[in-house]
Amino acid sequence: MKTHRGGGPGAAIAAAAAMTPAADEAAIEELRSPLIPKGAAAGMRVAVIGAGAFGGWTALYLLRAGAETTLIDPWGPGNARASSGGDSRMIRAIYGEDGVYVDLVARSFDLWRAHEALWRRTLYQRTGALWMFSGDDRYAAECLPHLERARLKAAAIDPVEAGRRYPGVDFSGVDSVYVEAEAGCLLARRACETVAAGFVAEGGVYLPLAAKPGRIADGALTSLDLSDGSRLIADRYVFACGPWLGKLFPETLGPLIRPSRQDVYYFGAPADDPRYAALPIWMDFGPPVYYGVPSAQDRGFKIGEDTRGSEFDPSDGDRTPDRERLERARAYIARRFPGMAGAPLIGARVCQYENSPDGHYILDRHPRADNLWLLGGGSGHGFKQGPALGEKTAAMITGVTDPEPLFQLARFQGSDYGTDTWRHGQHY
Repeated sequence: MKTHRGGGPGAAIAAAAAMTPAADEAAIEELRSPLIPKGAAAGMRVAVIGAGAFGGWTALYLLRAGAETTLIDPWGPGNARASSGGDSRMIRAIYGEDGVYVDLVARSFDLWRAHEALWRRTLYQRTGALWMFSGDDRYAAECLPHLERARLKAAAIDPVEAGRRYPGVDFSGVDSVYVEAEAGCLLARRACETVAAGFVAEGGVYLPLAAKPGRIADGALTSLDLSDGSRLIADRYVFACGPWLGKLFPETLGPLIRPSRQDVYYFGAPADDPRYAALPIWMDFGPPVYYGVPSAQDRGFKIGEDTRGSEFDPSDGDRTPDRERLERARAYIARRFPGMAGAPLIGARVCQYENSPDGHYILDRHPRADNLWLLGGGSGHGFKQGPALGEKTAAMITGVTDPEPLFQLARFQGSDYGTDTWRHGQHY
């Protein structure tokens, strides 16, 4: 079997590169991670499988650390099957009591803005965030000290005042409201394509191929088997393939990565009613939890239900929108956003969460291969933190830092996770 030596950038990356001005070396040098000494990965060969939010940013930071880096994805960055696909994702820093996530979001805000300037492409739209709680609001209240420490602004406001600020929203049944200043919308597909294009422009290699792990021997993965019949040999291997991780590593991750079907709908706001296009991103802790993005790239008023759906095959699953969930979304919109009652459905897509049992990420070495890293469990909320997670993961792979205990596989040892034990509530 031959060893693969190179590859073209792929159509999506080539198109993104054509619209992204080349960055000069001085600008890239200014973005060098403070976590990773210059040249920390010099001479190291790394293969990253998966060009989504986790894989793309990790590959970019490994490349900047001096590694000879190859990024592999059969369908392209931000493709329709991927958890990182679609037009938009939220970025917000309210995260319950999890200060670790607030720090990741704060760092990611800085990196999103810096890379927008580097590549001169809009990736982040600042809208603010509107949080609505019917009942228990600890998810927001307990997070405010973490936000203050991270110098991110958020505050509680009276529901009556919220009604004055946002006249298109009916706050009936809402007990408490929080407004978060820096939150907004990320252009998901565009971001994945731009990160990959930037990676290639800085000297990385992209292969539009499928990859499977080869043999593990003597505590190491020996190679990758690629879909063109070739083999790729590297010093480090990073699998960041989201909902496919459980199938690729059934013994290690099969019980821990469960893709679930999640329907998202886009409704057309009235042309003569500006109240809805001007809304911030929003989350409504019902139950059930609904979330939305008023407008991103003129795709319409996006709404999703955070209830975890049925298990789903990301490769071959039927992506026809679910009629029952659609009708629930219509009823919810008519109640919470009265001016949108009867709005036409102008788009829909079926995506998936890649849930871990406790909702936290999995960023760790494979237990039987020291040179094999597993990145997953994004659980529907990892996209926003892609830049900071990529930076941290590159630091771990180069040996500069240790894995974060919260994200290590050891936390699952001795646990039996049934369907009813899986954590919900922080996905969007």
